[in-house]
Amino acid sequence: MKYLLLSYTPAAAWDAATAGTPSEEALAAFAAYQKFEQELIATGEFVSSEGLGHPVVSTTVRKGPDGVVATDGPFAELKEVLASFAVIDVASRERAVEIVSRVVEVLGEPIEIRPIMGGDFAA
Repeated sequence: MKYLLLSYTPAAAWDAATAGTPSEEALAAFAAYQKFEQELIATGEFVSSEGLGHPVVSTTVRKGPDGVVATDGPFAELKEVLASFAVIDVASRERAVEIVSRVVEVLGEPIEIRPIMGGDFAA
């Protein structure tokens, strides 16, 4: 079963002015994550992962009373922002929790695990 792993970081810790220049702490966290990723590649459980751009450079598109409108940035003031995502393909939810627990233990930030609905979800 495939799972989407959504990694969040405190909004206050992600400075828009320095988002393009990673800190030493961020580089160390990325190196630790890459070790986990290599393990998952070796077991065949890794599908993909990507870091995301800073929320201030995002665009939100929504339908309103006057039609569809695109606006800069996120809609609301956020305490946590989505920083990255990964997709894994594992045998069970328990295995997904096992993998994510190890990552959270090292990185210290929350990760949400969501099942990816496959073809069996179609009507």
